Amino acid sequence: MFEGRLPTLVIFDLDGTLLDSVPDLAAAVDTMLALRGRPPAGVERVKDWVGNGSEVLVRRALAGSLEYAGVEDAEAAPAHQDFLQAYAGEHHLTRVYSGVQPLLEWLQQEGVTMAIATNKPERFVAPLLQEKNLGRYFRWLVGGDTLAAQKPDPAALHWIMELAGVTANETLFIGDSRNDVIAARAAGVKVVAVSYGYNHGEPIAAQNPDLLVDSLDALI
Repeated sequence: MFEGRLPTLVIFDLDGTLLDSVPDLAAAVDTMLALRGRPPAGVERVKDWVGNGSEVLVRRALAGSLEYAGVEDAEAAPAHQDFLQAYAGEHHLTRVYSGVQPLLEWLQQEGVTMAIATNKPERFVAPLLQEKNLGRYFRWLVGGDTLAAQKPDPAALHWIMELAGVTANETLFIGDSRNDVIAARAAGVKVVAVSYGYNHGEPIAAQNPDLLVDSLDALI
C-alpha cells in the first residue's frame, strides 16, 4: 500500500479493533435497562449495536433494534447518563485482542506515529488505554465527542493528520466497521480492516477495505 515503505502515521479505531470491549458495554447497557425495569439486552445484541457512539448505543438498546427513530429525547437523555455512570470505573471484562501488542510495539520501534480515532466518549479513552497498558503508544486521542462530528465523518482523521503534519498518502487507518472504511475513504487514506470486530453483524469484507486481516500482527 505504501510502495515498500511504512506509513508515517497510523490511526486506529478502538472498540472492535484494539479492544474487545462489548462485554463491559453490554453490562452497562443492561444496568441502564434494569433501572427501567426492562430485560437485559446481552452481549450478542449489543455487539451489533456498537460503533456509532454511546448515545446511539443507548437509543438502540431502548428500541431493542438497530433502528431507533421512535426513541424520544426525553427518554434517551437520562438513559444515556445512567449508561455513562454504569460504564465508568474499571473494565474488567474488556480485553486486548491477540496480535495488537506485537504490532504496536513494532510500529513504535520503527518510529511510526500512532493515534486513536474512536466514537467512544473521550472521557473513557485515555483511562481505558492506560488500564490495558496501551496508552504509551499513542500521540493523539480523538473520541466521539472531541470534535463536532464523529465517524463516518472524516473530521477526526483530518484533525490528526494536521496535528502530525502528514499527508493522506502517508497515513493508514485501521478499523473494524463500515464507519471506519467510509471515514478513511472520505479522508483519502488507505484503510486496513480486521475481520473479528463489530460491524452491525455484517462482514466487513463487503466494504472493500484496501486490506483485510484476521489479526493485527499479520501487518508486521
